[in-house]
This record gives sequence, structure tokens and C-alpha cells, in this order.
Amino acid sequence: MSKNSTTTTSRISSFVLLVVLITFALSLVAVIFSLTITQQSSNAAWIMLGLGVLGMAISVYVLAETRRRLSKLKIVVPPVVTTLQCKGCNEKVVREFQRGDYIFKETDQCQKCKVNTMMITAIFREIKEKPKEKQGFQY
Repeated sequence: MSKNSTTTTSRISSFVLLVVLITFALSLVAVIFSLTITQQSSNAAWIMLGLGVLGMAISVYVLAETRRRLSKLKIVVPPVVTTLQCKGCNEKVVREFQRGDYIFKETDQCQKCKVNTMMITAIFREIKEKPKEKQGFQY
């Protein structure tokens, strides 16, 4: 993973999708039904046609709005970092986590003293705190 990896959720709730699809299907049936009864009673046909078109428009709008809101929702995964420390000179180096890292694992030679090896002393996620929003009125 990269340092600032983000994932975007693009899944719509099953319940919302089911309600939207049922509404769209019933609206489509209303439109088809209104087209079949146009010769018998014109007022009822126009009402059914209006309700069908309105239902389909609402269904499409709800689906589009739900997808738009989900595309804005992003989950930021903080990067995992590893702290290396030299046994001799106590030089500390922080680098990105690599597969196979574990605590007390000896790694490469120290870049500072070039005599001792570095040991992994910590593995953690770097969490950057969000700045607190000011509350109250500003004059």
C-alpha cells in the first residue's frame, strides 16, 4: 500500500436498492397500464401516466443521489511505519512498514556508525490528528 492510501466505498445499501427497484418497477407498470386504458377512460389514464413518470423520476433521483453521496465518502487508512534503532549509537530511523517486519528483528547496518546492525523496536500506525474546529462565534 502507498503512504496515503484511500479507499472509496461504492456499495449501495441493499435495502435502499430494493426499495428503489420496486418503486421503479411499479412506476413502469403504471405507465404501461395507463397506455392500455387510454381508450376506456382518459382521466384515469392521465393520472396513472403522471404517477408512473413521477415514480420513475423519483427512483432515478434517489439512486443518483445515493451514488453521489457514497462517492464523496472516503476512508483514509493511516500508513504503518517501522522504527529501527542502532544497538551501538542509538540512532533511530523511521521507515514505511515492509512485509516480514517484526519487533526485535535485526536488519541492515547502521548508516551512522556503520558497525552495528539496526533492530526493529516499534511498528505502529501514524495517525495525524485533525485540527479542532473553532466553536462559537468569531467577531
